[in-house]
Amino acid sequence: MSAETKRCALAWAHGCLSVQSLGGMLGPVLFLLPNGRQVSPLHVAPWGNDLEREALPEILQELRGEWPCVPFGGDADRALPAGWSATGESFDGAGVPHGHSANAHWGWGACDDHQITMECRYPEDHPIGLLRRRIMPDPNAAAIDVTLEIEARRPCRLPIGLHPTFRLSSRPGSVTIEPGAYDGVWSFPGDVEPGAALFSPDRQWPSLGEVETRSGATIDASQVPLNEETEDLLQLFGVDGSLALHYRDEGFRARLTWQKDHFPSLLLWFSNRGRKSYPWSGRHVALGVEPIASAFDLGPAVSTAANPLALSGVATAIAFEPGQTFTTHYRLSVEVAPISNPAGHAAATSLAAVRQV
Repeated sequence: MSAETKRCALAWAHGCLSVQSLGGMLGPVLFLLPNGRQVSPLHVAPWGNDLEREALPEILQELRGEWPCVPFGGDADRALPAGWSATGESFDGAGVPHGHSANAHWGWGACDDHQITMECRYPEDHPIGLLRRRIMPDPNAAAIDVTLEIEARRPCRLPIGLHPTFRLSSRPGSVTIEPGAYDGVWSFPGDVEPGAALFSPDRQWPSLGEVETRSGATIDASQVPLNEETEDLLQLFGVDGSLALHYRDEGFRARLTWQKDHFPSLLLWFSNRGRKSYPWSGRHVALGVEPIASAFDLGPAVSTAANPLALSGVATAIAFEPGQTFTTHYRLSVEVAPISNPAGHAAATSLAAVRQV
């Protein structure tokens, strides 16, 4: 790795959290529920201690939790259907996956009992100059408030997004995705991972609960993990800025809220043992819940073009101007929820007890 990853931790009355310099990634986070139980909803990739990870792209080396993506996705050569083209704005560095900040070490600002602040400076030839982020636990709740600031060097339009990634248990359907109001669902216009696609490509449906697969079957994509081994994406558009994950075996909900005027879509990344190469190795099970102004993760050249999402009225990029700081706020929280699988609850309680020991 190019530099040693450093971490800063913070504890408060309702939990504790860790933030790393690489990617500015938040995670893991341990929350204390009002009923006294401890829960940790954010994902930490299982290869974090492998020596082989040093050969991976920086974003993957210690993948975990939540981080900002400016720009979101990355330009690449892809086989896209009619109507999708990479004819929008691009620049040197637009092919870096999820942007410079997701692959660089951030600098530390104030780190005390109330907040962790960080900043990431971009290369001098990049249209973005600086990102700042502030992570602040709510002193009165099991919740974390995050602020992201973006400063541009020159006028530009970019897709941007947030990348919270949540852990899932091994039992299919043990977690229910509970989005707020949204207008519809759009499937990825191609293969996210060759040989591991699940959803019928470049299609629209009114509900996450009835999505057609490539075999012609209809499944409820709100129940995760999915039964199928897959790597695929669905984009919810016209979202109201909220989503919850009901961990039904464990008796809690993780809730994410954001500013819908900044991020009018939500990308769901179904990483369900579909990728077989290292570091995924057919073992990676997680759900990305990613507020975006982007066309999937297709990068600046597609997201700033006249793509089908943009032509339908869905914003897939944000305009930035020098001297005008873009500021957005979002919140991650947990709450007690009904248990629908007592056996799962018993296992989760036992695991929590082991962790406390």
